Amino acid sequence: MASSRAIKGTAIVTGAGTGVGKSVATALLKEGWNTVFCGRRKPLLEQAIGEAGRTEAKALAVACDIGKPDEVDALFAATVQAFGRVDLLFNNAGIGYKSTPIDEIPVDVWNDIVAVNLTGSFLCARAAFGAMRRQSPMGGRIINNGSVSATTPRPGSVPYTATKHAITGLTKTLALDGRPYDIACGQIDIGNALTDMARPMTVGVPQANGTIAPEAVMDVQRVADAVVHMASLPLDANVLFMTVMATKMPFVGRG
Repeated sequence: MASSRAIKGTAIVTGAGTGVGKSVATALLKEGWNTVFCGRRKPLLEQAIGEAGRTEAKALAVACDIGKPDEVDALFAATVQAFGRVDLLFNNAGIGYKSTPIDEIPVDVWNDIVAVNLTGSFLCARAAFGAMRRQSPMGGRIINNGSVSATTPRPGSVPYTATKHAITGLTKTLALDGRPYDIACGQIDIGNALTDMARPMTVGVPQANGTIAPEAVMDVQRVADAVVHMASLPLDANVLFMTVMATKMPFVGRG
């Protein structure tokens, strides 16, 4: 009888109830990672786990608002209690806002986006770094979801773009600070993966020239495949930055 696939480690995926997070968490689970599906709505997480089907690796649904330090600490404590360690964090959860000039963006919207996209990513990275530094054997990997907005903005996207630019700084600093502890950190910048959040792109979204136009999209599974590849590397190798985008989307060039 064939031997069962060895468990590759323990992964935490934030924003795992829908979209990119759900696809990545499912792919990691099927690839042999014990995977914690994290998000604010536990029924969605449990549904995502159910849809993944039977796997040799184990899944755990943990409801968590990543903008709240106590809930993030509880998330990592639950992970260690269930699986003994943390080997991988996919820092994915994020929110956006409709295309709006800066002077019309409510301050509460800015605060909400910063709380999730930036503070939430910091809190999860902080908890992961601490767990990885102190566990035996030491080390692990953090992968941040930067989005192509980490380098190139869309019109009217000040809060989202500012937080995603900041994620690039978080990635670089973690990659540097993690060296003594065998903690690798990389970033995946995603362009136009077809999720419910990105579906309006197929109809029409604001362009830099002031027009509204549809954009090319790609299967979200391509993102999941890329993250699985990044996660599969030994800790002496790291994909620092990767851009995975719909080939024909208006990103490079002049639109």
